[in-house]
Parts: sequence; structure tokens; C-alpha cells
Amino acid sequence: MCGLSGEINFDGRPADAGAVQRMTDALSPRGPDGSGIVMRGPVGLGHRRLKIIDLSEAAQQPMVDADLGVTLAFNGCIYNYPELREELQGMGFRFFSHGDTEVIIKAWKAWGEACVERFKGMFAFVLHERDTGRTVIARDRFGIKPLYLAEQGKRLRFASTLPALLAAGDVDKTIDPVGLHHYMTFHAVVPPPHTILKGVKKFPPATIRVIEADGTARDTLYWQPDMTRHAEDASLSAEDWRDRVLDGLREAVKRRMVADVPVGVLLSGGVDSSLIVGLLAELGQKDLMTFSVGFEEANGEKGDEFVYSDLIAKHYGTKHHQIFVPHQRLMEALPGTIGAMSEPMVSYDNVGFYLLSQEVSKHIKVVQSGQGADEVFAGYHWYPPMLDATDPVETYAKAFFDRSHATLKTQLNGAYMADTDVSRALVEAHFAQGAPPRRSIRPCAWTAR
Repeated sequence: MCGLSGEINFDGRPADAGAVQRMTDALSPRGPDGSGIVMRGPVGLGHRRLKIIDLSEAAQQPMVDADLGVTLAFNGCIYNYPELREELQGMGFRFFSHGDTEVIIKAWKAWGEACVERFKGMFAFVLHERDTGRTVIARDRFGIKPLYLAEQGKRLRFASTLPALLAAGDVDKTIDPVGLHHYMTFHAVVPPPHTILKGVKKFPPATIRVIEADGTARDTLYWQPDMTRHAEDASLSAEDWRDRVLDGLREAVKRRMVADVPVGVLLSGGVDSSLIVGLLAELGQKDLMTFSVGFEEANGEKGDEFVYSDLIAKHYGTKHHQIFVPHQRLMEALPGTIGAMSEPMVSYDNVGFYLLSQEVSKHIKVVQSGQGADEVFAGYHWYPPMLDATDPVETYAKAFFDRSHATLKTQLNGAYMADTDVSRALVEAHFAQGAPPRRSIRPCAWTAR
């Protein structure tokens, strides 16, 4: 998983090593295999490591490339790093490690800001140039890997979790009305750049920020999904779409096999996770470990799906682990579950996933799962009404929103209430998207400070 943290001062003051250490320590659950801090005058970087690719100490972070004058703190995985490494070696770059971290450093030197467009994977990283004093912050296309920011005057702090920023101190912890409005509307989800706190922002997905030594900065949105319909797609048959989906799933599973440690699967026995097991088997994965979690029956409803996961495990010959969680463990695990959250979440399966993760970590470091399939394949109840919607925003709001703006006004103290229906406005703007611009550059809000 890994975690990064750091501080940049734009007034010449040295970065606070104590604050960077506190943030890094707070990230220890994300990276139990290694810890490091590098201080460079006004810039300090911290990192906690979970060893997945290149298990040697040569890949320790923050990674310093003395020859190129670059220091990097990185969380994520670049799936196509072997191909990029080969290309960079052909350009004359020499490597001292064997993983994806150093590939990012060399790619930055080779291609500059355009390097992120070549990365296939999930990532958040902060890179500092010794000679120019420039700092670069970037996040993957979908924002899979988290990155939080806290700005205070001429100082910027960042970390992989919100609690890590709080550990550094000096953060405005008052409630952000916009973030709260989203939270109460979108099932406890707060889209970037907001969080529930005024003093903490999420770094937006598909964005690279270049910050000069004096604090002037600019953002580049390097990718955006194309929402336009293409006429040629209308002629595709159901079989064509089936084959395209299968090809996409096969490629996604194959990419995520890139690791120097065994890869397992969270196997519920449902379509999503069962497909992943089947595709891994097809791709030649041997000695695959699978994990299922179950609970006690409640009100006559069975609390596990072991019968289905057992069928898949037996068919593919996996090393299967059934994890049964009695009721009393759920309440005992609640404080730990809440403590593991970067932001407050509301879901019936939070405790189950927390306990499952604890057990899985005793056997393996990397798992694939079918999480997110309902979003991708329209599995939730709010999708069917959209099929024939004449007013998509209104239809979506009625089906998806937890409550309307008018209702929320009766439930929140006025001091915490946003002035306008910011959540509906966000959906309207999203639905209005068409073909993306090639590149969109905008100044940061704090550039002129």
C-alpha cells in the first residue's frame, strides 16, 4: 500500500522535520516494511514502504537519485514499468534499482510533465528537483491512490491520509459546508478537492502540479474521460461488447499480476471476484490464494456465501481460506475500523472488510478484488431509471441522492449549511461534459500568495 508525506515552505524556512516524522509515523499501517525521511532545506519528504516490487533496499524511499538531482516519494504501482524501463535504458539512462519507483524519476527527466501520460497504473507521487528547487505533485487518472493537502500561509503539507496531516498539527479542523453537503447527499462520499474539513483538500485525480521554488504553481489536467457517443459503436452487437469487456478485464487482471510477491483474490463467490480467479488461472497464475469472509446468521438470513466461493475455489484448485467472524468481534473491531478510515465512511460492510484485511495480511500482501464492478456495470438500483430519462440530472438526483437540498436545510444547523445546492451543481457539471480538451492548464488557488 505504502504512504507518503511531506512539507514545502515557500518563504525560505527549512521544513519541519518533526512534523514530517509525525506524519510518516501516522502512516505506518500503510507501510510496515520500511520508513525513511529526506530533508532538503525548505522541502521534506517522508515515506512508509510496503515491499511489493523490488524487495531490495535499493528501492527504499524517499528515493534519491544523486546523479539526476531528484528525490521522490511515491505510493502506487506502475504496471508497465518494465517496458518503460527498457525504453529509458535505450535512451541512455542507467538504473541502480529494479522497481517502478526509479522509472518515475527517469521518466520525469526524459519526458517532463508528459511522463504521467505514459504511466499505466495507480499512483500518487511528489518529486523534488535539487538544482531548480522545483516540486512536482501528481495523481493517477481515477484518483485510486489518495493524496491530501493542507496549506497554511507559505507552507504546504501533504500526506496519503487525512489523519496523517492532523498528526503534524496546525490544521483548520472546522467543518467545510461544501464537503458536508456532499457527504450528506452522496452516501458519505466527498468528491475532490473537498474533504469534510476546511483545512484539508484532496489533490484532484489526473492532475500534475508543478511548483516553483518561490511557490508559483500551475496545474495540468492530463486526462479526462470522453463522454461523447461514437456512431460506430451503435452497430456493435451484444457479442461484440461481450468480447470487448472480456478483453478489457483480461488486460486489467494481467497488469495487476506485476509484483515480486504472491497475488491473491478476495473471493466472495459472486460474478466479479469469480471472473478474476478464472482470468488469473487462464493467465497461468499458480498456487493462487483466495479468501472469503462470513458472518453469523441474523433474522433468518444467512451471513456467508461460502457455498459459492467454495465452488470456485474447488474448480480452480486455489488455496482457499474461509474466515468466519462471530458477532462479538464486530463490536470489538469497531474502534479499529474507524481508526483505519482516512475519511468518515458509512457502510454496513466496513467492519467485515477490516477484519478480512487483518486475516488476509497474515498470509499475503497483495490481493485483487471485484470491488467497483457495480459502479462500472450499472449494478445499483439508481442506474435503471437513467435508461429512459428525459431529465437525467433530476432522475439521477431522485434515485441516488440521500436527501434533497431543501430537506438538508431542515436537518443541518445553518452554520454548517452550504448557501446553494452544491451537490446538484456538481452532478450537472459532470453530466454536461463532452469531449475532453487535450490539455487543460490552470493556476493554483494559492499561486499569488
